Amino acid sequence: MKDMAAVMGKSMPPAATKHALSGNKGPNLATSQEVDCPRPNQDKSPAKKKKALSEASTLDSACSFDATAAGAGREISMLVTKFTEVLSERAASDTTQIKELEGILTEARNLESYLKEKKSKLRQTLALISDKLQS
Repeated sequence: MKDMAAVMGKSMPPAATKHALSGNKGPNLATSQEVDCPRPNQDKSPAKKKKALSEASTLDSACSFDATAAGAGREISMLVTKFTEVLSERAASDTTQIKELEGILTEARNLESYLKEKKSKLRQTLALISDKLQS
């Protein structure tokens, strides 16, 4: 029996080893790990009752659903985190571009007022020259 335990301990998960090593012919108490996720080869063993097989299938389905839901939750969380990072980067980029555009707009307005002032002085100078030529 000890040799079998060594062989089975290497090939079977710990929860399965407990059942294989127990010499009891009576009902075995399932560990919390087995209740949460049944053994993968449990469906291959001959079923004593269809109800037991259906319960095992339900447990297996529930376990795979929980695992899938947990994986999907982690993936969604990771995607939301990446989306948040991208949005904050874009917001920072937009803020920088807005400040740059505001600087360019201020410079353009200053240049416009300078050119209007220059145009006004040039008109005055031309009017003065025209008056001198006419007199």
